[in-house]
Amino acid sequence: MDHDLFVMQISIAEKVVRTVLVYAVIVILFRLTGKRGLAGFTTFDFAVVFLLSNVVQNAIIGNDNSFLGGAIGAVTLVAVNTALSRAIGRSAVLSRILEGRSTTVIAEGRLDEPRLRRVGLGRAELEQAVRLQNGDSIDQVQTALLEPGGRLLLTLKPDEQSMTKGDLALLLRRLDDLETLLRR
Repeated sequence: MDHDLFVMQISIAEKVVRTVLVYAVIVILFRLTGKRGLAGFTTFDFAVVFLLSNVVQNAIIGNDNSFLGGAIGAVTLVAVNTALSRAIGRSAVLSRILEGRSTTVIAEGRLDEPRLRRVGLGRAELEQAVRLQNGDSIDQVQTALLEPGGRLLLTLKPDEQSMTKGDLALLLRRLDDLETLLRR
């Protein structure tokens, strides 16, 4: 029993190298396949992620089924991910290379259908994002950006934007001023 828990069948260095290489391949695959964020995952996307983890398992652990080997793989994955996330946060160049840039799918109120298809975003997803961000239809959108993390940020046309508390306060002050003028 001790043999299965703590005696590794491959070296620590090989385990670390395998883990880093598999991590790099997965990051590149996801970078090449688009900007869809976790919140935008479909059932099919989740199926791919679950199956992918099983597919690459042996590439990471090799013939090693020990607890220690699994722990080293897990620590390596978390350490590499943390280091890469911090490096991306500090470097605009690294961020642009690994995460990409925003993609404009609506500019000046005009929908760019080819870009929408290229980033794998459906019209229904765009319409849902409009409703979530206080709009009623795509026609109300001035600008729509698909961020590298998969988030869709919209700016409604000026005439379509909701009133803010500041707008309401200004309106109430003007009404008070009018009321004061009418009383005089």
